[in-house]
Amino acid sequence: MSAKILDGKALSEKLIDSVRAKARKFKPTLAVILVGEDPASLTYIKNKKTACEQAGIQYVEFRYPLKTTQKTLLAKIEEINRDKKINGVIVQMPLPPQLSAPLLMRAIDPKKDVDGFHAYNLGKMMLSPEFEDLPPATPLGIVKLLDYYDIPVQGKEVVVIGASNIVGKPLSVMLLNRNATVTTCHIYTKNLAAHTRRADVLISAVGKINLVTAPMIKRGAVVIDVGINRDKKGKLCGDVDFKAVSRKASYISPVPGGVGPMTVAALILNTIRATERQKS
Repeated sequence: MSAKILDGKALSEKLIDSVRAKARKFKPTLAVILVGEDPASLTYIKNKKTACEQAGIQYVEFRYPLKTTQKTLLAKIEEINRDKKINGVIVQMPLPPQLSAPLLMRAIDPKKDVDGFHAYNLGKMMLSPEFEDLPPATPLGIVKLLDYYDIPVQGKEVVVIGASNIVGKPLSVMLLNRNATVTTCHIYTKNLAAHTRRADVLISAVGKINLVTAPMIKRGAVVIDVGINRDKKGKLCGDVDFKAVSRKASYISPVPGGVGPMTVAALILNTIRATERQKS
């Protein structure tokens, strides 16, 4: 048995293409704020710019040196909040230590928070799927991936490894909203394998090579790998021992080509949705 591949790259292309008509109608603009020149961040914003061009979204970028102050960024965010021509804004992570991500997220107008990190948008998610107006992009991308491949989560045992505010926590809420039985594991979880072996759907979002091995999953499980790592040869890889686990799983997402492109596609969907809500 060999697992079917959850092809996030192909699906992301379809999702981005599907919003072109709305982009022509609403003419959205996405602003990205970048501090410093972290190589991974440069790659991410390049992918976002490419996706915007594909969808027909205007892309603007504001770059700042590594030693930029909180005051400077807050002033720029306030300027973007007031600018009616800009419909979405992202502060690219990670940030240097002198900057407070929570304070910057709080400063963004919730209507333009296309990353879905503002407390207002996260709080609305707690209510029901109908209130997931601007959810965080990676969890939204994962839910879209499951939907596309007709993988139901209602009544299923879902284990999420990782409890970050960016992926683990909001993803657990979105899965609960879809009536999954969710276990969220983290660095303090004892006997991780005891939880993962119960999972019908296992999602790992930690950033640790080979965290999930074949003995840790049950046969036929759906495995989604959110981790981004580099192996000793510099090759991109996830949290899952892909080769071994794919012999046991029913579906598996690759790294690269799985959740990464879906995150970018979800960002595009959020930008279109934010613009549509602002202009209607």
